[in-house]
Amino acid sequence: MSDQGATATPSDAPPPPSGPPPKVTSRGRTTVPVASANSDSTDIPEFEFFGTPRGLPPLTEFLDIVNVDMMRGPDESNKIQHHTMYYNSDKLIVRRGQEFQVKVTFNRPYDATKDKFAVEFVIGSSPQYSKGTYIPVFPTKDRQSSWKGRITDNSGDTITMGITPTANSIVGKYHMYVAVATPFGIRRTIREDSRDLYILFNPWVADDAVFLDDEREREECVMTEMGIIYHGAYDDISERDWNYGQFNFGVLDACLYIMDRSEMPITNRGDPIKVTRKASAMLNSRDDDGVLVGNWSGDYTYGVAPTSWTGSTDILLSYASSKMPVCYAQCWVYAAVFNTFLRCLGIPSRVVTNFYSAHDNDGNLTTDIILDENGRIDRNRTRDSIWNYHCWNECYMSRPDLPLGFGGWQVVDSTPQETSDGMYRCGPASVQAIKHGQICFPFDAAFVFAEVNSDVVFYSRRKDGTMDIVKVNRTHVGRMVLTKALGDMTRRDITDQYKFPEGSAEERTVLEKAEEYGCKRDKSELPVADVDLVLPTMEISVGDSFDLSLEFINRSDQQRTVDAYISGNVVYYTGVTSTEFMLRTPTVEIEPNQTVKELVDVQSKKYMKHLVEQANLHFIVTGKVQETGQIITAMKVVTLHNPKLVVEVTGGGRVHEEMMATVQFTNPFTFSLERVYIRMEGPGIMALKSKYYSLIPAGSSLTWTEYFTPQRSGSTRVIVTLDCPALRQVFGKASVTIKP
Repeated sequence: MSDQGATATPSDAPPPPSGPPPKVTSRGRTTVPVASANSDSTDIPEFEFFGTPRGLPPLTEFLDIVNVDMMRGPDESNKIQHHTMYYNSDKLIVRRGQEFQVKVTFNRPYDATKDKFAVEFVIGSSPQYSKGTYIPVFPTKDRQSSWKGRITDNSGDTITMGITPTANSIVGKYHMYVAVATPFGIRRTIREDSRDLYILFNPWVADDAVFLDDEREREECVMTEMGIIYHGAYDDISERDWNYGQFNFGVLDACLYIMDRSEMPITNRGDPIKVTRKASAMLNSRDDDGVLVGNWSGDYTYGVAPTSWTGSTDILLSYASSKMPVCYAQCWVYAAVFNTFLRCLGIPSRVVTNFYSAHDNDGNLTTDIILDENGRIDRNRTRDSIWNYHCWNECYMSRPDLPLGFGGWQVVDSTPQETSDGMYRCGPASVQAIKHGQICFPFDAAFVFAEVNSDVVFYSRRKDGTMDIVKVNRTHVGRMVLTKALGDMTRRDITDQYKFPEGSAEERTVLEKAEEYGCKRDKSELPVADVDLVLPTMEISVGDSFDLSLEFINRSDQQRTVDAYISGNVVYYTGVTSTEFMLRTPTVEIEPNQTVKELVDVQSKKYMKHLVEQANLHFIVTGKVQETGQIITAMKVVTLHNPKLVVEVTGGGRVHEEMMATVQFTNPFTFSLERVYIRMEGPGIMALKSKYYSLIPAGSSLTWTEYFTPQRSGSTRVIVTLDCPALRQVFGKASVTIKP
């Protein structure tokens, strides 16, 4: 019998492996694993002997350590001089590149001629001098390491030592030891948590990469906890208060945990470019189980609605304790929590809002809108979207990897839109590079450039599939870029930092430069239609019926007839359509050089049942002029205004004196509100408090009062949100000044 074609029977196969799979390590590639967790550490031995030890040496006649004082109190000079006095931590927190003090008490007076000691700092699981993760600091000038040390005071048995970390030191949590040389070997203090310290970035020191030479900017972009985030539409701007809470208890450890969770090597954590790029990926949960889960669906059953959050603290502490991504976020939540991360570590940062922000799916400089032959928008073929607004962050740093002049403010964005080098992240991208069209520079400058510079191109699609360009709007996208003003509760227009004036010679030069680097744009020069279409700016409250007034202007000397399509849509703030609730197709006749107003009745019952959380109505009007075949278009976002919460603060108005915050709300609708959550907090004065109401009947009111005790003086706000499935984005606030 032939063996040809025979196959092995199951009994011929080796038995399947049993037990757990082997642990994969880096053994064989490196002598020790790469240290990537600040929380992991290696205890340094209390004794290091010279030669072979024969029991513990007699230490009575040698210098010995009795006590170490980290001088870590909020009123002590270390925290005041290093601008870390607001951190709610019992640990020493200092900034790199700047001297701090520690006191060491010995068993007898220190004699510099014969006694030798060092203060040692270690970070990570495998500290090495060559990697900057083990740093001994010596008190004498004849022996110095990378960190400088000097004795600033020597009184009795106690010396005060000044220690200056390098301005590029690793940022994170260090353990400190004091080591004394004896004839038998090295004796050092044992590991104690009380001698841990944190070293942060230092925008006050010129040698630090994040140095910001403007005290007002530093005060706003590092020290301020009270934030304002702008949203809505560019001609109807709303503001959202936010408690960044970068100094709150546990937030600093949570920020370090984010870098640990990313497995970022300890040795990279002194470089703000690497830290911000890694963090822009880690703030969203895509790819890496990062901090926040994005959700734009309107269904937030298994988490907190993005519009309900009042601050970053709850989010960061939840992530650090549960080790699980927090639900849910949209762009302003990503930006706000990222801002907390940056300010907490000492990197100057601010939240920026771009109104009419293009999300371009095919990498060119156009946002393409497809119309059918009659001028009606073809939603099945229109893929690009224009967000009513989009929030990202700017952080301040030098860019030694770029040519001179491209340091300063850098765009970083943690909202997951497109991948960058295989992960959902964006930046840091130089704002100067974006303004000047130098989009070849890393990281992701071309993507941000398109967000503020895209043209809106309308195509008319024939039945055979061919398309003609019928209109180009070069001024719609990137209409306005806003951030909070310095030291004030007002807004600051920074559009000119991103782009030159529309139509200027400089703008044309920039667009040509961007094209050299691959950003293609449409250059069609279309004849200007002799009929204009104008939509009004309106302020409408949720639940109101209203008239939409369309103005058709005939600039020719002949009569014009327009076949118009008026489409009313409920849209997410990302520009994505939820539901079309209205369609009108009037024919409008306009006499020569005349104007005709067309009134469209918009009934609340048509849109109310379709509303999504940010209550945006998007009207697109397109029309075809019968006499010329020209296409006219206009778009208008109407942000419906929600009812407000009334917030009042009463009481002493002094630190450590009890105060009272009262929230009032009346349901203005003809239907009941169910599953209502109210959240309240105040930077520096009130921790997060929340209240749940199962039902607020139509027309009824509620009053909620909470007591709190301010911990800090200064001007701040109490921030309140109300949220339920039928009504999102309801805010209230009360300004308060706390005296010392």
